[in-house]
Amino acid sequence: MAPPTSVANAAPANATLPAPRRSSKLLIGLVLAVGVLAAAGAAAYFLLPRFTGGAAATETAKPPVPEKPIFVMLEPLTVNLQAEGRSRFLQIGMALRVRDEQAKARIVEFMPELRSRLLVQLSNRPPESLVTPEDKARLAEEIRTALNAPLTPQTPELGISSVSFNIFVVQ
Repeated sequence: MAPPTSVANAAPANATLPAPRRSSKLLIGLVLAVGVLAAAGAAAYFLLPRFTGGAAATETAKPPVPEKPIFVMLEPLTVNLQAEGRSRFLQIGMALRVRDEQAKARIVEFMPELRSRLLVQLSNRPPESLVTPEDKARLAEEIRTALNAPLTPQTPELGISSVSFNIFVVQ
């Protein structure tokens, strides 16, 4: 015998079934993944420039551009040295480093007087006082001091910051 069918249990043909509920676990997983990605992005934005020397770090830490040096080249000088019984001489060429173009112009203008100062200062030396690197460094400082002295009572010192030798021969 066939089981009795009830009309109440049978679904009408035009009725729709309710949509299956989406898993709440999947939704929570997506929200957590987006949150973790956002936190990682924020951490990378703030921490990576510090470790990699990014653009923000290089803009603030640029070293200052050094000024272009200004040199005045002097023609080589040859002077007799104070030697006992033997004639000895010093041939010396140098460059003067100055602070600015104004100092360079003053040096060029008074070059004959500066060369005279150099000849007098260099000719009073024994040859033994010009041998070691320390002797040469001391001589360079003495020359700088002597040449920096005011040329006239009305003029300031010349502004020579250093003296470099490009020829230095003692014979």
